Amino acid sequence: MSDTKPRILRSVRLLNAAEKRIETDFIAPPPPTTPLDTAAILKLAHEFQPVAILVTHHSPLKGADVAALPESVKLIATVSVGLDHLDVPALLARGIAVSNTPDVLTDCNADLAMMLIIAACRRAAEYYTLMKKGWGHTLGMDEMLGHRVTGKTLGIIGVGRIGQAVARRARGFEMNVLYHNRRRLDPTHEQGATYYESLEDMLPKCNILSLHLPAAPSGGPIITARTLALLPRGSVLVNAARGALVDETALIDALRSGHLFSAGLDVYQNEPNPDPRILALPNVFMTPHAGSATVETRTAMCMLALDNVTALVAGKPLPTPVTA
Repeated sequence: MSDTKPRILRSVRLLNAAEKRIETDFIAPPPPTTPLDTAAILKLAHEFQPVAILVTHHSPLKGADVAALPESVKLIATVSVGLDHLDVPALLARGIAVSNTPDVLTDCNADLAMMLIIAACRRAAEYYTLMKKGWGHTLGMDEMLGHRVTGKTLGIIGVGRIGQAVARRARGFEMNVLYHNRRRLDPTHEQGATYYESLEDMLPKCNILSLHLPAAPSGGPIITARTLALLPRGSVLVNAARGALVDETALIDALRSGHLFSAGLDVYQNEPNPDPRILALPNVFMTPHAGSATVETRTAMCMLALDNVTALVAGKPLPTPVTA
């Protein structure tokens, strides 16, 4: 690395350990008090001429935004695994490297998915609402009953790092794991899970369905009225991946009709303002897109983004490059 510290921007305040590292190893403006949007980050980039910009979903860079980046920028380091907010081909075409933060958030995302599974099956949202109202009466033997998680059949769509981590946790609950993926895993990674090439063949066998795949850039939702109808009546849907994967009107209809017993959701089509009809449903357990929201994981994500900047400036391979 040269004697001059690299100049960087970040669109959000990072965790304390990362901010201390920036103070020591980089030249950067003070951390923003609120997340910067795209216009603000572009304006600051032209004023500050950074070699790298650390971004999140708050400041998407697409189309004309990419063209508007100053020539000084050689790396966009997103503090996320997801790339929905970046036009990666356009960035690469401009000779701007892209990095993300895979692996370090796998366990916390899988933990949250298991929380959604358990909470949706055991009516956690309804129990919490009852208790906040003061409870007030004992429950009858057949009142407000949930479903046991142990021993159920879990279907997983998408078995990348997080999907496989969810499968490992499910085995601790003696669950029968099925999965659908673009391609079958190597048998050494299946660990007893059953592969279904056809989603339509897998869905009727699932008590619980959990989504762990990226949203298709040009495709529609994978969970529609048709695919929901293939699930057994009384099943549970969990989505800790992307809101665009689910037709929310079809989901609402399935929850209202009782075809779905419940749902556990961390992501929504319209964030941070989910459909009010979903918010009003008693049989949905919801979290605010918080899969990686632990001190340990968010710190590791920030540090990995900075590691990519350090590698770029030193002329070394990026630890976690995005190549397509």
